[in-house]
Amino acid sequence: MIRFLAKRIRYSLFILWGVVTLVFFMFNVLPADPARLVMGQRSDLASIENARRDLNLDKPMWLRYCLYLNDLSPIGLHENDSATQTKYHYQKLIPLSSRCIAAKWPYLGRSYRTKKEVSAVLSEALPGTIILALAAMTFATIIGILLGTLAALKKDTWLDTSSIVASVAGISMPSFFAALLIAYFFGFLLHSITGLNMTGSLWEYDAFKGKRLMLRNLILPALALGIRPLAIITQLTRSAMLDVLSQDYIRTANAKGLTKTRVIFRHALPNALNPVITAVSGWLAELLAGSFFVEYIFGWKGVGKITVDALDKFDFPLVMGAVLLTAFIFIIVNLLTDILYSKIDPRVRL
Repeated sequence: MIRFLAKRIRYSLFILWGVVTLVFFMFNVLPADPARLVMGQRSDLASIENARRDLNLDKPMWLRYCLYLNDLSPIGLHENDSATQTKYHYQKLIPLSSRCIAAKWPYLGRSYRTKKEVSAVLSEALPGTIILALAAMTFATIIGILLGTLAALKKDTWLDTSSIVASVAGISMPSFFAALLIAYFFGFLLHSITGLNMTGSLWEYDAFKGKRLMLRNLILPALALGIRPLAIITQLTRSAMLDVLSQDYIRTANAKGLTKTRVIFRHALPNALNPVITAVSGWLAELLAGSFFVEYIFGWKGVGKITVDALDKFDFPLVMGAVLLTAFIFIIVNLLTDILYSKIDPRVRL
């Protein structure tokens, strides 16, 4: 098990390094001048040159790449002075003459637009994305397992055919298109019946009532985001249940006189959930990383919405930080999935 974990962690670190490298070079070959974006188009040349030095744009590409890795690394080499310590919030590990080896959180830079640290901006938006992804995945998992089980038990009936058709439609429909349809029908045309808004976040501010929790704003984006994983989980559950129901031990359980409910929920369903667990964990990572357009369409305050806004404003540090954060989440969730699956099926360790 230890060798299995070490191998998976090594692969994950290698993938993360590849993402960091790709993100750095992609955003450093763009024609836009970051110094002018920071200072504004009407700034004088002296101010722009100072900004270029602060952003290390006057250094060669290879050195900027090394400095970027040093900023992102949890253990890095930094100047041993109060200004640098305030910037990176580091803890000294090994003091050297004018420098020190320090431990810190990864430093993602500062937003060009708000001048706030990127990590602070992302930490404010991340809870909204996590809540939306968990709500969508919970909805998709519960309904998907239920529909898939019913379709398997009612094979070749109208219920089975309807679930297959609905699953194919759900798989074929992109999340942003589903979001537009759901927002239009349930948030606009049927607003008087549903009482749901087209846009809104989990927390809203009222001049008289202050900060209010608006759980109803979670319904439509979670529904839009959960349609595709719902379709996948339904199909996987149906296929796995049909395979399990044809096994000898299920026939033996029926022959012993066990109730149908006990056979299904005690013997059949638990053995059919292995592929479903893999799909749920994989889709959870994808929802955390890929809810950008759904958040933007519904005005949901999360990592996706602030990333799209940052792209519109050419706020490169915020976009780079968001991409790295979503890649990190995706890698961590997949690593945990491998560990969970190795516990469920020990053959995976081989």
